[in-house]
Amino acid sequence: MDLIDTLSPPLPALERAWAHRLRDSEILWEIARGIGGGPFHVVHPASFAENLDGMIAALAAERVSGTVYYGKKANKAAAWLRECARPGAGVDVASVPELVHALGNGLRGEAIGVTGAAKPDGLLWLALRHGCLIAVDAADELERVARLATELGVTAEVLLRVRPPSAPHSRFGFAPDALTVAVRECPGPVVLRGFSFHLDGYDPVPRAELAAFLIDLCRDARALGHPASKISVGGGIAVSYVDQGDWERFESGRNDGWFHSGRNPAKTYPYHQTPTGAAMVTAILRHEIAGKPLADRLRAAGIELLLEPGRALVDGAGFSVFPVLGCKPAEDHLITTVAGLSMSLSEQWKGSEFLPDPVLVRQDGPGGTPVRTIVAGSSCMEYDVLTWRAVELPARPKTGDLLVYPNTAGYQMDKNESGFHQLPLPPKVVLDGDHWHVDTDYPIQEIR
Repeated sequence: MDLIDTLSPPLPALERAWAHRLRDSEILWEIARGIGGGPFHVVHPASFAENLDGMIAALAAERVSGTVYYGKKANKAAAWLRECARPGAGVDVASVPELVHALGNGLRGEAIGVTGAAKPDGLLWLALRHGCLIAVDAADELERVARLATELGVTAEVLLRVRPPSAPHSRFGFAPDALTVAVRECPGPVVLRGFSFHLDGYDPVPRAELAAFLIDLCRDARALGHPASKISVGGGIAVSYVDQGDWERFESGRNDGWFHSGRNPAKTYPYHQTPTGAAMVTAILRHEIAGKPLADRLRAAGIELLLEPGRALVDGAGFSVFPVLGCKPAEDHLITTVAGLSMSLSEQWKGSEFLPDPVLVRQDGPGGTPVRTIVAGSSCMEYDVLTWRAVELPARPKTGDLLVYPNTAGYQMDKNESGFHQLPLPPKVVLDGDHWHVDTDYPIQEIR
């Protein structure tokens, strides 16, 4: 099949060495056979641990006390949780099942943060029983926390979530007047440990500046007798999926002709960013407010900085594999159909597109003639498409080949997964060196 002039430039993913090694090894085919022909996800806890250690080290390098809480919603695998049972780390949860999952994988209550708006009493009760740090979102929730703590005979460790001044219409957090009242009238069993916020976007500057404002709030709260010594800047730690040059070439030329049926998404994730990961944490800490770095302000005030990254901790720590079912022509490109559903690449179900190029792993080895193809799921829905953009593969995919989507651990794998058509959810396979096992919800003796 001839390639036409509107072929989009390649967007190869930035990947860790382990991912390249696995794709080139017999182990990937061993996993595929063991799974039984369906799609699956591979997760790599060692890469998660590397990301986590980097952020903890970034805090230590600036001599700032703090904790890195893994934002659990980014990926449901249990394997990540066991990496968080270490000093300087914790887990951020927002539901009873998430809290139970964290407790069941070795996290102590004091290392668990509970966030989310309008938490049900069951979640608050369990969090109070285990001494978790609760981010309270509204006045009525604060009253329920106080009531439950009184009934249980415990103290409630809380942060008050601040509505960012830059987002006055946000549905999250206390408005300024309500925050003032909450601090002044904080109920007896509630221990106000500090304040939190969450900002959209990935810019370190507004995070640093709002954090400095929260330091002042802590000082004011201390004047009223509260032991306020913690601030949480939430998540939003940036990730880069592709090289800067590749991303700029892609964005500068992007047009409807690159996409099947002209489905060019209006908005996508910024697939190249800087700074990212631990470097972004450093940028936040080094940003100067009135000539003084945030890190200096935190140290001078005796304030701990809490982070809640999700995607950034699983960056480079997993990929998704879809076996090829068939291939047919359509206009100037092919349609490759794979086992599984596009719900396992969650970006597609947000009216967007997961843009890094998939990688073809062939049963027959290298060789062949390059082709353009989109990639479709195996459901009966017209919109079940994993890749609307016509991407170039080195050869025509054949039944039984594997298409690997790189770096999907951050939200892509399981945010929107569904058992549509009664298909089983793709299992997560944990890679440990040259050994693998299926991820299990709780630590049990695993047979390799």
